[in-house]
Amino acid sequence: MASTTNQPFLAAIQLFVDSSKDEMDEVVRRTGIKILGRLIEMSPVGQPETWEVNQTASAYNTAVREHNAALRDDPANLTKSGRLKRGLRVHDSMDIKKPEGYVGGRFKNNWYVGFDNKPTESNDTPDASGQGSNSRGLAVLEVFRVGQVSTIYFTNNLPYAQALENGHSNQAPGGMIGLTAIDAAQYFREAMSEVRNGQ
Repeated sequence: MASTTNQPFLAAIQLFVDSSKDEMDEVVRRTGIKILGRLIEMSPVGQPETWEVNQTASAYNTAVREHNAALRDDPANLTKSGRLKRGLRVHDSMDIKKPEGYVGGRFKNNWYVGFDNKPTESNDTPDASGQGSNSRGLAVLEVFRVGQVSTIYFTNNLPYAQALENGHSNQAPGGMIGLTAIDAAQYFREAMSEVRNGQ
């Protein structure tokens, strides 16, 4: 008889447990999305003009541009119609060195998300927006379920990923993973608040 009387109570508890599990799934998913988004956002995109090998050329090209701009500040250098007089403009520059066909964004497009095993994939497609990494990661995170996964991995398997994490790029002098890991608890709290408030 006791079991019959407790059925509604047990059903209510089970409903609470199930809804709490669904909420936890959503909290972890949202936290993962925030982490992935931050990693992608912080990932540097190759800019050959900032590379050490190109510093002299970049500085020279900047000096030429500034010189030509400064010429326009002196009225003696201008024609009656306001154009720069012939022969004054410097038409010179130094080449910026980069590999043939180089396009930045390969690192940003190489973030992968995996459950319980570190992803080992990489690709050669540049994508300075990071949309490829984002789409792949969202597809994985979408199927997350509490109790079925013990570890979520965010990896970038390019050979120079460790150098970038160690501050090799001026765009990400503090790396990406370490800084994002510091903020992970905050992302979790934000996601929990969003789910609780129905956002």
